[in-house]
Amino acid sequence: MNRLIVVTGTQREAAVLGPKEITVIAGGGDAEGLRTRLRAAAPGAMGIVSFGFAGALADGLGIGDWVIGARVSGAIAADCDPLWSAALRRQLPQARTGTVYADGRLIANVAEKRSLGARHAALCADMESHIAAEVAAERALPFAITRCISDEISRALPPAIAVAMRPDGSVDGRAMALSLATRPGQYADFARAIRGFLRAMACLREGAQRLALPATLRPDG
Repeated sequence: MNRLIVVTGTQREAAVLGPKEITVIAGGGDAEGLRTRLRAAAPGAMGIVSFGFAGALADGLGIGDWVIGARVSGAIAADCDPLWSAALRRQLPQARTGTVYADGRLIANVAEKRSLGARHAALCADMESHIAAEVAAERALPFAITRCISDEISRALPPAIAVAMRPDGSVDGRAMALSLATRPGQYADFARAIRGFLRAMACLREGAQRLALPATLRPDG
């Protein structure tokens, strides 16, 4: 049976999916490595889903809200598979549907969030969807995005968050500690961001259970 490939940024995002009939590839910190591993896994796959956290680029999206991609913009412009997007909406009926921006960077600055959101008419941004879309297009595979908001448009992410992810998607605690020691003025923002991520993780876990991947996306699912 063909397996579904799910792309995430971090290993913690991947872990919420549990032991399903899927291949999960985490690696938001290493674009080329993620691309290479996706290409190796793609032969025979049933499709690719970009899943995990995203930063809001539009007002009205709070921590824990869900976005289903209609298309991806940024480093690549591509439409998501409409049948798969519709299947995800049935599982997450409260989710907003629209454009997801992705160019491999963490969008941390409020002004840039607003600028990108307006320029691309995008609801949110992540670091992996453009690569997932690229490989899906190469292999003529269905592609979908479902993302949970982990930071709001009105909040900047502190420098310690920007260095938190290793290339393999694990958390680099030493880099975060060094950033905090070097720039202690970010402690309050860092603590707030971590509280937001913890709230978002609970919502991500609950949403993953509701999605029931990959059965949700099968024609008879």
